[in-house]
Amino acid sequence: QLTAKEAEICAALAPELKRRGLIFVGIDVIGGEWLTEINVTSPTGIVAIDKFNGTDTAAMIWDAIERRVAARA
Repeated sequence: QLTAKEAEICAALAPELKRRGLIFVGIDVIGGEWLTEINVTSPTGIVAIDKFNGTDTAAMIWDAIERRVAARA
């Protein structure tokens, strides 16, 4: 569960990350309050996300990438 501050950080970052075409980005927040890192080349957490949600996040990310590539063709 995100804290209110973590949700605020995500909301602030989202428009710029989307503008840059980034699909899956990880952030590091210390103490639920301070953003310390934005991981665009090696975000982690897929295993934990999938375990918690019962999803296949990697497949969803690749589907999104393939849709974007197809849209550009």
